[in-house]
Amino acid sequence: MARTTGLRPAEIDDLVQQAVFGAADADKTRARRRIMEAAYSQGIILASIQGLYEAAGKGIYRNKTVPAINIRGITYRVARAVFRAAMARKVGAFIFEIARSEMGYTDQKPAEYTAAVLAAGLREGFHGFVFVQADHTQVSASKFKTEPDKELGAIRDLIRDAIAAGFFNIDIDASTIVDLSRGTLEEQQEKNCLVTAQMTEFIRQNEPKGVTISVGGEIGEVGRRNSTVADLRAFMSGYRARLAKGVKGISKISVQTGTTHGGVVLPDGSIARVELDFETLEQLSRLAREEYGMGGAVQHGASTLPESAFSLFAQRGTLEVHLATGFQNMIMDSPVFPKDLLQKVYAHLAVASAAERTAGESDEQFYYKTRKRAWGPFKKETWTLPEATWKPIADALEAQFGMLMEKLGVVDTVELVQKYVPTASKFELPPAK
Repeated sequence: MARTTGLRPAEIDDLVQQAVFGAADADKTRARRRIMEAAYSQGIILASIQGLYEAAGKGIYRNKTVPAINIRGITYRVARAVFRAAMARKVGAFIFEIARSEMGYTDQKPAEYTAAVLAAGLREGFHGFVFVQADHTQVSASKFKTEPDKELGAIRDLIRDAIAAGFFNIDIDASTIVDLSRGTLEEQQEKNCLVTAQMTEFIRQNEPKGVTISVGGEIGEVGRRNSTVADLRAFMSGYRARLAKGVKGISKISVQTGTTHGGVVLPDGSIARVELDFETLEQLSRLAREEYGMGGAVQHGASTLPESAFSLFAQRGTLEVHLATGFQNMIMDSPVFPKDLLQKVYAHLAVASAAERTAGESDEQFYYKTRKRAWGPFKKETWTLPEATWKPIADALEAQFGMLMEKLGVVDTVELVQKYVPTASKFELPPAK
């Protein structure tokens, strides 16, 4: 039974507004702390999904693919739609996430993101585990090449901030420094193995008492050549050899099987059909479980795939699927999204993102590719859309989240999560700063 917080809906709305747009950092910090305290008192617990993924690795459950949902803007309201969809279907296995790059262009630091998600759970009367994930904690290949120590230091700083904010699920992405020009697979994956091992150890050194953070690795950069069984074996061999003895390793592996982030945009603005290699995805998931005890493989860049594809992820044993751009499209392409605001967005991008325009690219392709960068500059304008405008968008999002949860096989997973995720008593509310 959830305990009541005593907060009225309007008070929660005010708190999250202060947590995001407070005039001073101290005001934001106080509001975020109050949200976290209220969430814990209601039985909303930030958690690691590690135990559930270990159960998958042992074959205890199957045909369930966990949706990991990136929210780039209007986070409080979008997260409320996620919670409504999950509660209506008794879904316990779902993740809120944000990538390193998204934190920058959407102007959402980890502490703010967590506060918005927890406030959404409060507002909808949710209680249970909430999984928040640092998606694509990604090494910049160009920065690593010129100043490797500085770049890895920035990654460590982000990991510290993420853990402090309750991100107990962290995906390390050093696939960007895989060197395909080298002769053997082991040589190609060498830097990836080393950096992923180093960051795994750093996470273990900094995880809170009672929490085993779920750590993910990545062997193939999304949008590049497809991953293979040989790639996975080469990576795991090198990763394990470099991981300090006794340190718990990764629980999942992200692979490339034919998608791109955001989809491939045609000149008219439509999305090209993608031929996803489900056979390879199934093989990689099976190998991850049977040879390495991981939960399975992770698919990125899936939100723009056709609805018919999603049931195949669960059927083929995919552990987790990452979803982002499709939800952005539903908001910005909605017939009720303010046309004047969209024109302001495009006028801004035409100047601010002009360097990203490529030769022969249509306006539709350019704006589709760059409009994710509008979430930060237009944060307050989108966050404060009138309720009459927002409601039909929210209803469509909720229906989409529900469809995905059903297709991915995670309906009625509350008890499964409760069984394999450590009990709330093992988690301590992070101390006030």
